Amino acid sequence: MLSPSIEQTIRSLAETRPERSFYLYDPSVMAQKIADLGDNMPEGVAIYYAMKANPHVAFLETARRAGVAGVEIASLGEGRKAIEAGFAPNQIIFTGPGKSPEELDWSVAVGIRTIHVESLTEAHRLNAIAAAQGRVQDVLVRVNPNFHVHGAQANFSGDSSKLGMDQDRFRAALPEILALENLNFVGLHVYSASGVLEVSDLLKNCELVFALAAEIEDQYQGVSCSTIDFGGGFGIDYLQEGRDFAPGPYAEGLSRLISRFGFAGRRFVLELGRYLTADSGWYATEILDIKDSLGKKQVVCAGGSHHFRRPAALGINHPVSIVSMNRPKIFAGQESVDNESVFIGGPLCNTADRLSAKDVALAHAEIGDMAVFELAGAYGYSMSHLEFLSHAHPPEIVI
Repeated sequence: MLSPSIEQTIRSLAETRPERSFYLYDPSVMAQKIADLGDNMPEGVAIYYAMKANPHVAFLETARRAGVAGVEIASLGEGRKAIEAGFAPNQIIFTGPGKSPEELDWSVAVGIRTIHVESLTEAHRLNAIAAAQGRVQDVLVRVNPNFHVHGAQANFSGDSSKLGMDQDRFRAALPEILALENLNFVGLHVYSASGVLEVSDLLKNCELVFALAAEIEDQYQGVSCSTIDFGGGFGIDYLQEGRDFAPGPYAEGLSRLISRFGFAGRRFVLELGRYLTADSGWYATEILDIKDSLGKKQVVCAGGSHHFRRPAALGINHPVSIVSMNRPKIFAGQESVDNESVFIGGPLCNTADRLSAKDVALAHAEIGDMAVFELAGAYGYSMSHLEFLSHAHPPEIVI
């Protein structure tokens, strides 16, 4: 449910701006989450902003001012944006498959903190680039482990994947990676799942990763996994079922695991994007038409999946609120919505243009009202196919 202040801000913007669709951001929500995590996490845990969630400069600057350890990037473009926003190169970690030679060359040249290699080919490519520059690059190796995280919105492990090296292949390839003279192996990156709401599931992932690190150190004398990157995974309760992820119990459980494995003094990386930004953003779009089709109301908005692609792409509804604009009727018999389950879409010429993956129950809506999709601060504007049909892009408005 929208707060009264956000509802009034959206109404005011809809009344005064020419655009019929826009994103609204309040990065102060993100800043508070970062502060809360800093107060709760055990010593050694470094919070990185996974900027793929929202690369808007307001979020980058908020993350920096709020004291994150740095930024996780997945492209050269993200790296340049991070530096422009004030992050130092040694505050940047580079993850993701398929890093180009140009991206690796830039990363070594500017001196980013760690590059997370995802294959033996990438390790050799990076080693040659570092050698050509006369440098030794710190690396983590991303592992695709032999387990799933149950109840996750998206699993990144336990199946054939472009992400990381299969656990058994990693074991076989590690001696070759350790022998590369211009790479310095400093640890593991194991990101098993996204959108996890159950603390126990993510803690089980941490336990299994710690066991893998201990196994490596037992097998290879002098090798230390001094940095362990868990990725992210903190979920957002998009269905508003009262299942918000609880960072406090997660921190307590992680602290117990660190003590149990004797891993105090190491660096533990959390790359958080969605968890930090989702509830800092709203997508608002004007309802242009409401019509009955075979007994179901079709709510047609000025913006559609080209503006806000995530619900249709992932099959997940976002909370929807209607901001009444009290606009005059176009004609006396026009349709409205009253306590009905409706389809909500946009102006695109296909039936896949949905702003909610499933039909939505609305108490009331009129043509001219604003449909507002909450938890839209992550994977909204930058994830969408904005150029489709050459519609105008929605502005991103920061308060």
